[in-house]
Amino acid sequence: MTILITDRDLEQRLHAERRALGADRYDEVWEGTYVMAPMPNDERRQLVNRFAAIFQDVIDWPELGHVRPGVNVSDRIDDWQDNYRVPDVAVFLNGGHAVNHGAFWFGGPDFAIEVISPDDRTLEKLPFYGTARARELLLVHRQPWRLELFGLQGDRLVVGGQSTTENGATIVSDVLPFTFRLAPGRDRPKIEVIHTDSNSRWLV
Repeated sequence: MTILITDRDLEQRLHAERRALGADRYDEVWEGTYVMAPMPNDERRQLVNRFAAIFQDVIDWPELGHVRPGVNVSDRIDDWQDNYRVPDVAVFLNGGHAVNHGAFWFGGPDFAIEVISPDDRTLEKLPFYGTARARELLLVHRQPWRLELFGLQGDRLVVGGQSTTENGATIVSDVLPFTFRLAPGRDRPKIEVIHTDSNSRWLV
């Protein structure tokens, strides 16, 4: 369900209430339209935490780049709050084009992950990530489970690989030294993550 609020006072009260509760952490602004995102469920939080922990160990701690489990990303410096997104996980490599402005990053991550929830609008973010020049984006679909890796071509993100439990395909990142594969699991499919430089392996 989408709700359009034209009452300025009500809009300001809702913003204030969400800020007070900490519920606005995942809210975004799409070309001036404030998008209120629901808090992620437990499964999504677990996925995000585990992906971020892996990248922290391999990239952030060795100071090869910066890893953020949720951060404001904009395609502009002036009036950045008029247009920004919050990927679930963002990796900014040293020497990349994105610039940290404290409250936000100007320019897309070198690698981002979005975990899709029911009825969310993640797929509608793809044009933004292309314009912001995110180099790669991994989408984690959960109904049904599927991994999709998008790569930047010009100013568009294009699918470069898919993995399901049926095809058993391994997706290879061109940006990070990692591969990803969806594998059968007991309660839900697991995401196999392999660091190709060390052959370290995790199941997310």
